[in-house]
Amino acid sequence: MQLQDAIRLRRSTAPVDDRAPQDRELRALLQLAAHAPDHAALRPWRLVTVRGEDRRRLGEAMAAGFGDPAGSQAAVKTAAKTSRAPLLVGVLVCYQDHPKVPPREQLAATVAMVTTLQLLLFEAGWTAMWRSGPPVELAEVQAAMGVGSDEQLLGWLYIGATAAGGASSAEPEDLGARLRPMPGPAYSA
Repeated sequence: MQLQDAIRLRRSTAPVDDRAPQDRELRALLQLAAHAPDHAALRPWRLVTVRGEDRRRLGEAMAAGFGDPAGSQAAVKTAAKTSRAPLLVGVLVCYQDHPKVPPREQLAATVAMVTTLQLLLFEAGWTAMWRSGPPVELAEVQAAMGVGSDEQLLGWLYIGATAAGGASSAEPEDLGARLRPMPGPAYSA
């Protein structure tokens, strides 16, 4: 598959079935994804794999963080969200003090690596949907994921093989209007 084809054809697709890449394949893809732009090659990120029973534990942490009473319908519904894929990969930015690489660039490097990883997973026959939202801020979730004081949990890649009848996101609209030249002078020196 050509790079342009992977970019054009990749979509966030749900649902996925119970197949997922094994750690060896994931490590190989991560080695490639680490070539994404990264000022000073800090690798300001780490990934946390969540499989099997760990998905249940993460779901329970989400339910507890939202204050859902244990065993309630709300808790069961919240906890089930982590079972939507056989493999979840937590994405964390690991901020480092660096004189030339501010936190925003470290965040950008992390996002670039994850985007590259998503394309590599797609090329390898997997789907990877990035999910985040309020759960990333919950203390219970951060504790379950082992988030350190110098880290930020950005969300999870939900990874699996596309199930039959899976729905995908739409083709982006024409984005030409989002590309503009720099405006005229706004100040004088």
